[in-house]
Amino acid sequence: MKQNFKLGGTLAAALVLSTALSGGVSAQTLTMGLRAGPDSIDPHWSTLGSQAEALRHIFDTVVMSDENLGLKPGLATSWKPIDDTTWEFKIREGVKFHDGSELTAEDVKFSIDRIPVVTGPMSMTIYTKQVAETKVADKYTLHVKTKAPAPTLPNDFIRLFVVSKNVGMEARNEQFNSGKAAIGTGPYKFVSWEPKGDLVLERNDNYWGGKQPWQKVVRKEIPSDPARMAAMKSGQVDLVNYVPATDYAAMQKDKSVDTFVADSVYFLNLTPNVKETLPKKVKVDGKEIDANPLRDPKVREAMDLAIDRKTLVRVVLEGLGRPANQLMPASFFGGNKSLPEKPYDLAKAKQLLADAGYPKGFEIDFHCTNNRLPGDAAVCEALSQMWARAGLKVNANALNGTVFFPAQQKGEFSLWMSGWGTLTGEASYTYGSLVHTADPQVGLGAFNKQGYSNPEVDKLLQEGARTMDDTKRRALFEKVTEISMNDRALIPTVQIQTVWAAKKGMLTIPSRVDQETLAYEIKPKS
Repeated sequence: MKQNFKLGGTLAAALVLSTALSGGVSAQTLTMGLRAGPDSIDPHWSTLGSQAEALRHIFDTVVMSDENLGLKPGLATSWKPIDDTTWEFKIREGVKFHDGSELTAEDVKFSIDRIPVVTGPMSMTIYTKQVAETKVADKYTLHVKTKAPAPTLPNDFIRLFVVSKNVGMEARNEQFNSGKAAIGTGPYKFVSWEPKGDLVLERNDNYWGGKQPWQKVVRKEIPSDPARMAAMKSGQVDLVNYVPATDYAAMQKDKSVDTFVADSVYFLNLTPNVKETLPKKVKVDGKEIDANPLRDPKVREAMDLAIDRKTLVRVVLEGLGRPANQLMPASFFGGNKSLPEKPYDLAKAKQLLADAGYPKGFEIDFHCTNNRLPGDAAVCEALSQMWARAGLKVNANALNGTVFFPAQQKGEFSLWMSGWGTLTGEASYTYGSLVHTADPQVGLGAFNKQGYSNPEVDKLLQEGARTMDDTKRRALFEKVTEISMNDRALIPTVQIQTVWAAKKGMLTIPSRVDQETLAYEIKPKS
């Protein structure tokens, strides 16, 4: 099912080549300066977008997606339901792993079965949550039995990376990070990786998808925005992603630099911890209290009303975003187009806090990322200041993602903000992960660490997950969106727009709503 998403602009970047073209495009090195890289070379280690972006070069997925997240064949050439709880995937013939071994349905089965046994910081089981059993029907046919009717299984499989069964179920980070187990079918082969440094790749001349123009690709992780921009301007890299809003304004006037803007699927969402006991108690008049104010709907509404989203976009993000009223684009499958724009009403926010028993507010810690998405730390600080106007003392703590996400998954935060992108283009991925009650038995709520639980939402999500009729399923998910947003299970703030920058003249890049910068989609400009 193809989902259409309006882009903020067409990305047609002109870049500086790393070496002269006289030697032929096939001999070139493409060097990219990127805000974040992988945390492991194991593709089943983490759900983070930066992880997937990097490892798509080495490993292919069962189903692939185009720049607008429409599904297209990957290592599976076709897929179809053969009964209510069985999907059949036809595996592409003639595909070779980097070690020369042949891809078969056994490798795909192995990869699906492996995901639950990998103990990474952010479980990949959200992509296999519907799988009950996998069976190899023949060398190139895989049957996936699901726990119930699973209409969105192909959407989930755009993040199902396939590794060779020869690596063995016992292979862990050490084997992948050294390159020993980094055996994929992708367009590039693993050469070396330095954590928080360079991922070096070389062209796979036997790639089933066609020969790539770059002989070598270097993905340089440069988390510092100023350092990354300086690397591009000095010619150390050919392309940079996540141009900060402050640099974007200046670069528009620089005739030697091209800037390109695109809407993304990523939203910055607030998550209030509504468990009975917070990991760190809030303070009222300087004294700790046992109660959790965030459990009160009036308090959550007050915090929502105190957010001036238009100012966040116009001032904090320098125009590079859109105010958000739900967790994904309303145009996606299950998005709710009838939800009104979020109002800014400081007076009502103060009144609601008083009605809830906090006329002088309270003090609470607030955590966010500082390197996940453009403007995340700046939005975090701005929110703290906006809430201060409502009488709240909110202590903003912006953390590197390597610190933030493990702590968030362990339930160490009372109030937090992080980015989320609906990478499958449909609601069950996002709402099933974030607002369904955390329930490993049904495979939903994997990222619900805030304790939100609404039986009606759970029922609608579970019914939608097994409803094959698109019209009925869409209506169920639209209702989930409406209820959970009115409950303020999470509070969306802004939808992020992405900016790339490069020197003029020699390459083209298709824009992707998932913000991924993929070397195999970058072509020399003719």
